[in-house]
Amino acid sequence: MTGNDRHSVRRVRVWDLPVRAFHWALVVLILGSWLTAEVLDDALAWHMYIGVTIGGLVLFRLMWGIWGSDTARFAQFVRGPGAILDYLRGRRALDGLRLGHNPLGALSVVALLALLCVQVGTGLFAEDDAFSEGPFNELVSSGTAEWLTSVHKLNFNLLLGFIALHIGAVFYHVLIKHQDLLRAMITGWMRIPANARLHRDASRLRFGGWVAFIVAAAIAGAVAWWVAGRIVTL
Repeated sequence: MTGNDRHSVRRVRVWDLPVRAFHWALVVLILGSWLTAEVLDDALAWHMYIGVTIGGLVLFRLMWGIWGSDTARFAQFVRGPGAILDYLRGRRALDGLRLGHNPLGALSVVALLALLCVQVGTGLFAEDDAFSEGPFNELVSSGTAEWLTSVHKLNFNLLLGFIALHIGAVFYHVLIKHQDLLRAMITGWMRIPANARLHRDASRLRFGGWVAFIVAAAIAGAVAWWVAGRIVTL
């Protein structure tokens, strides 16, 4: 390979706008969740509203993982143990470069969504020493609420640890492997070697995709609004 070949790149579309908006909104909201739980005083009401908003975002992402564009769909990037092992061993797919999450990154996405589901789900029933209760606390016994509260607190630490690993992995791919991950999650476009053969191009989000986005956003927003209306702080 000549020097020109090695440095020749082209831009390809990777992430649609809904995926990027979800990602950065989640970054801001998780930071807000940590601040309202660990730093700011008398901010538990905000903590619960942020948690409900995160729940709405996760619900949207689950629907978008079914209805969204190619790289957003779980069926496109979630792979089995064999694909993960092949990736760890450095084996490239025979059908070309796949845009979006690699097999290990897909596992990371699934783990993050699972942790967020646990965090939001337990928070709905939790209670604390400041006499604030989750919106569905009344549906469970005090013993169950206490247990769910302990899970909520433990899972939050696990979530923060997972986020730290995720950030480390991103910097590894950017600084060591020279992959254009951050730019792609901001602009939607990634630079790849000009001679790279793609499994298939990521499709542009067309009219039907935007209709699916509106439906998914409306459902998630309505659910989050309904749950938020049940929040009561004492």
